[in-house]
Amino acid sequence: MLNLIEALRIAFNSLLANKLRAILTMLGIIIGVGAVIALLALGGAIQTLVTSELQGLGSNLVFLFAGTNDPETNRRVPPRLTNEDIAAIADPLNVPAVAAVCAEFSRRALTTYGGASYDALIAGVSANYLQVRNARVAVGSFFDERALELRSREAVLGHRVAQRLFPNGADPIGQRIRINGIGFQVIGVMAERGGSFASNEDDQIFVPLTTAQDRLFPPAQNVTRRVDVTVVYIQARDEKSIDDLIDQVTALLRQRNGLTYQDNNFTIVTQQDLVSSFATITGAITIFLGAIAAISLVVGGIGIMNIMLVSVTERTREIGLRKAVGARRNDIRLQFLVEATVLSLMGGVLGIALGYALAAIGTALLANFSPNARAEVSLDAILLATLTSIAVGIFFGLYPADRAARLDPIAALRYE
Repeated sequence: MLNLIEALRIAFNSLLANKLRAILTMLGIIIGVGAVIALLALGGAIQTLVTSELQGLGSNLVFLFAGTNDPETNRRVPPRLTNEDIAAIADPLNVPAVAAVCAEFSRRALTTYGGASYDALIAGVSANYLQVRNARVAVGSFFDERALELRSREAVLGHRVAQRLFPNGADPIGQRIRINGIGFQVIGVMAERGGSFASNEDDQIFVPLTTAQDRLFPPAQNVTRRVDVTVVYIQARDEKSIDDLIDQVTALLRQRNGLTYQDNNFTIVTQQDLVSSFATITGAITIFLGAIAAISLVVGGIGIMNIMLVSVTERTREIGLRKAVGARRNDIRLQFLVEATVLSLMGGVLGIALGYALAAIGTALLANFSPNARAEVSLDAILLATLTSIAVGIFFGLYPADRAARLDPIAALRYE
């Protein structure tokens, strides 16, 4: 124990005697550890952000799309999703696990008001959109079932659309805008919600589903009329009913589309599927970037080995003198191994501080997407960084320490 304490004292004295050289040597370790810690923190924050965004889409939702991701399947079994299919899904006699169904048919279109214009996504939706998607109107109101029956020309603006068409705080309620040259009366403005992986609600204009299908984008303009909707949001009665809901909807659509032996011509995705997919993607990216950042640790380790070999050369006479007064090979080996480890560990500590700083910067950037997103450095990441620093010091310090221990004392004392 005394040998270890003495080795630590000598190591710190050596580093203090060459401060600039020690700092430059630690630079690779500092950058590597800081980058790895920051990437782990940011990766966790992004996964949390994605999960919260997906949960914000609505509770107990599954998403139904026409077609599949396989072009060959789409060719053999053409996609089909009609208004009649939506009505059948909404019937509890057909799908007992269903709580609510909201269909959406969306296209981009030029919207104008006065001298202002905006290329917005026009979303034709069912009247229960607010309930199913956990959305709310900030000003005015949303359209009702009667508006769908009458194919009314009523519009609810997204937050950003309202700002673009009605700048300087002008009140849009009751004003008439034109979408694809057709006049619509603004009856509401959605609360600011922000963007997500799927869409940006602030960048949309909501109109009755039937109005979008028959007036804005009529069948003559829709070459895929077998697909009446873009996406269907199906809400299960509760979380435990989601699997039953998927089975029931799948069986119903297969029966309605006459798919006895063929593959499905539709796709059902759950929120958990989306969370898992994005977690896999962000996890893989985090590991990949972490591996790149870890290269800095290798570079830093090589720097430590290089500087320790220089130190062995500079202190050859000291090594010979210590051996002459009774120091054993293990004592010399321990001295230089401890010095390399201390050098690496100090770099790791400074790297942890750098990681905290980078995580704070990352949190500030993520605040543009979600004010609650935080890149927090975990205790596991700190422990990993500390152990990695020690391991790098020991691994890259072994050869210089062994070389110092094997020096012949007589030749070392004669070294000039």
